[in-house]
Amino acid sequence: MAAEPTSTLTDVELEMLAMERLWWQLAGAKEQRIRGRFAMSATKYYQRLNDLIDRDDALAYDPLLVKRLRRVRAERSRSRLVRRLGIDL
Repeated sequence: MAAEPTSTLTDVELEMLAMERLWWQLAGAKEQRIRGRFAMSATKYYQRLNDLIDRDDALAYDPLLVKRLRRVRAERSRSRLVRRLGIDL
């Protein structure tokens, strides 16, 4: 589970990690929750999330979650590249 917040993560960043940890358990569309909880567009949220999961303090705070999010991001990036290049895997 997550460590105690002894890092330089802000309250908003901690909330973002908490939401990513549990979003599938919450009722309603994720984009609506993002707008309601963080007062930002889904695009802006995902930009900030991508920056966040690249940080060492986020990795130290919740290594399992951050590694999973990095893995998902890498898989999506790889899939986009494969589609763009027309490669059959």
